[in-house]
Amino acid sequence: MDVILFSIPFFFLLIGAELAYSARSGRRLFRLNDSLADLSCGIISQLSGVFSKLFAVGIYAWAWRHLAVQRFLPVPAWAEGAPFARAGAFPWVAVHARELAAGAAAFVLVDLAYYVSHRTSHGVNLLWAGHVVHHSSEEYNLAVALRQSSLHGLFTWVFYLPLALIGIPPVTFVVCYGLNLLYQFWIHTQAVGRLGRLTEWVMNTPSHHRVHHGRNPRYLDRNHAGVLIVWDRLFGTFEPETETPVYGITTPLRSWNPLWANVHGFVEVFRGIRRARSGREAWMFAFGPPGWRPAREGGPAAAPEVTAETAERWDPRVPAGLAAYGFAQFAAALAGSFVLLLQAHALPPLQVAAAGFYVAVSLAGVGGVFEAARWAGPIETARLLVLGAACGLLGWSGAIPAAAAAGAIAFCSLSLAWFLPRRGALTETELAPIM
Repeated sequence: MDVILFSIPFFFLLIGAELAYSARSGRRLFRLNDSLADLSCGIISQLSGVFSKLFAVGIYAWAWRHLAVQRFLPVPAWAEGAPFARAGAFPWVAVHARELAAGAAAFVLVDLAYYVSHRTSHGVNLLWAGHVVHHSSEEYNLAVALRQSSLHGLFTWVFYLPLALIGIPPVTFVVCYGLNLLYQFWIHTQAVGRLGRLTEWVMNTPSHHRVHHGRNPRYLDRNHAGVLIVWDRLFGTFEPETETPVYGITTPLRSWNPLWANVHGFVEVFRGIRRARSGREAWMFAFGPPGWRPAREGGPAAAPEVTAETAERWDPRVPAGLAAYGFAQFAAALAGSFVLLLQAHALPPLQVAAAGFYVAVSLAGVGGVFEAARWAGPIETARLLVLGAACGLLGWSGAIPAAAAAGAIAFCSLSLAWFLPRRGALTETELAPIM
């Protein structure tokens, strides 16, 4: 079972609670455009994860099966199985001490591997290009927790291979890793202040993680923990929350397009490699720290000073009618994505990929609408026409129920009728240049 997928309703319930807190307290913790961009990145990450997770877990399982130390030395096998089981009538529970100890040890080791992976992702430009997606929001709320990269996992699997080599079974690893990510959801909030002294000393908390998302120079590359903040304390990367963090990245993204959010870091790496004048420079542009520049370009870029009072957020305005259209298209993409994720195991991979591509284009269009971008007009028009025609053909052939086809055609028709008279307001920006 995918722990994250089946936690999605719970995530949205907590986001609703945080929205209610924001309204009641008078603190503006959300912006619609920013939050939809966050959730769009999360949706695309989950869809791409249908394939990337198989890749990463497959490599882990292969290494565990063929290279684990138990295959070569007389080392005891890692205990598998549930640490708890019912013993007689509820609520009596039997504790399997060996499995419990093994699971707890695996959880701690997975958290340590996460710390190493996360810290390295902030120190190596190519890895930062994948991870920067998560940091590019200028807000800090529970929606930001779901703002995840679609490409980062293709690089970070290597940090977990040592766990396979010491014999942690794949199922144990997957469960511990899922629980690690699940824990990190709730710490993306400004609604919770500091907790008790012991909790703050041992656990990663909202206060600690707010520091991690700050772009204040003193906060950069600090507090990389997943669950246990003790790793930062032990390895010298801990920073307490003192001044109010300013969220985002030192060079703001200034786009709501989730596709551009996922690739802009890699584009910058590629641009750096292209202008390199030596093999060393090319290496440093790819594997040096973020912001590295050769001396002829002024040397490494320093993070600009910023405070909560001087920071300006990127917040382009669009007419209410276009915003309503964008929200409706996002809601449709969200619903379709959730159904696709639930059914992905039963569908041919090409169908999953094709549907995922359409969702990605839809969410890019939503981002373009909230940017008032000129390119969103033709993309949205073509997308709705293609969807309506495709659903008509599928319904006529019997591939999907006639009622579903009719509903999709009606949705596309109404969307076009609403969108076309308003697309003249899409005048502000163009696509970000790729080269």
